[in-house]
Amino acid sequence: MINLILCGGAGTRLWPLSRQLMPKQFVHLVGDLSLFQQTVLRNRLCSERIVVSNAEQYFLAVDQLDEIAARAPGAELSRFVLEPVGRNTAPAIALACMGLDDEAIVLVTPSDHLVADVEAYEAALRRAEALAAKDFLVTFGIRPTGPETGYGYIRAAGEDVLSFVEKPDRATAERYLKSGDYLWNSGMFCFKAGIFLRELKALAPEIYSACRAAFASLRTESRFARVGMQEMLAIPAKSIDYAVMEKSSCAKVVPSDFGWNDLGSFESLYDELPRDEFGNTLSTKHIGLGSTDNLILARDRLVATIDLHDMIVVDTTDALLVAPRGSSQQVKNIVELLQSRGSELATVHATASRPWGKYAVLREGEGYKVKRISVKPGARLSLQKHRFRSEHWVVLSGVAKVTNGDREILIHPNESTYIPAGQLHRLENPGTERLLIVEVQVGSYVGEDDIERFDDDYHRG
Repeated sequence: MINLILCGGAGTRLWPLSRQLMPKQFVHLVGDLSLFQQTVLRNRLCSERIVVSNAEQYFLAVDQLDEIAARAPGAELSRFVLEPVGRNTAPAIALACMGLDDEAIVLVTPSDHLVADVEAYEAALRRAEALAAKDFLVTFGIRPTGPETGYGYIRAAGEDVLSFVEKPDRATAERYLKSGDYLWNSGMFCFKAGIFLRELKALAPEIYSACRAAFASLRTESRFARVGMQEMLAIPAKSIDYAVMEKSSCAKVVPSDFGWNDLGSFESLYDELPRDEFGNTLSTKHIGLGSTDNLILARDRLVATIDLHDMIVVDTTDALLVAPRGSSQQVKNIVELLQSRGSELATVHATASRPWGKYAVLREGEGYKVKRISVKPGARLSLQKHRFRSEHWVVLSGVAKVTNGDREILIHPNESTYIPAGQLHRLENPGTERLLIVEVQVGSYVGEDDIERFDDDYHRG
């Protein structure tokens, strides 16, 4: 089988842990590996791997694949399809399948789910593969453990799919659970690439045609194939469920029970984390008096609670979320509000990963921002300039190669340079150890989008 990993989600329901430039699949939420890394490892029996992502997440995925290469042989050979903008799951799957042999069996998995029982999971995969070999479109239905209202359901008779149903209200979910005829829709699929494309062409011809046009324009570079923006925008946005599975006459389901959790909310995350005798999630950063059944996530500061019950407290360097348990489905509304205000808090953490390294915002205020920047050996930032801000760079360790206008200079520890607003510049690490600098930005606007790139090793706009 070929494992097709869908990796473009933003995970807005787990903000502020998950943000656009570091979504939940790359965050270490449960255990010492990210959800993306766990996905790769539990599917390492697949012969190949294709990751569908966007350009920013591509570099996160490559770094995390490198981290687990010893445990997942061939991880570094993963191929990528890069989308400039997401158009939901049906186009993402179609674009990947169009590059495969018709007889290739594809296992489609989200990158941000949790599976507790890998042995049961592998048994379900083997059954799905057998059905896919007989030209069925196979989905995985999870036997429900409660009247969950956050999932779609599949009504089934054994392995026969009777219908797909939307997320129910509480009373309907309880009726589904009592009947025993319904399974949670996991969002995982298995089929031959050619069978899926045949069904897509018959059931959603407008998506198929637009994907064919986009596929014909793919630009291939080393490990990835990049889709053009205009071609991507021309594809109707629709999920595989709506476009194909709900209409197909060759759908099958594998009823499964392998400890699945989509970690789509803080409530579902609470269910997976170890807790103390009072029902509070275990944390060395939490002290509680008379507090019970709370999800407390703190990584930097101490969080102290008194007589707090059934609450969610998520403390990060630059944002604090407090909500009653049961209300976290509204977190995405907070993200939408931040986006409407143009706030970077919806997009990036105070510490942000970049393909060349990472930076951490140490302090910011009206007209200034202070960063600590770390550049990987041999890496360099884009050749760029800023309209509204000037920058002061001080080297802490390593040696910086700096393009500053028409000059190219080397800067050593405890030395600095000044980049005026509008000046073309670039930072590079020519050494074999990480370069660490402090950057002080000063100007009328210090947002991350004040950047004009002229040359970029990572092909960003």
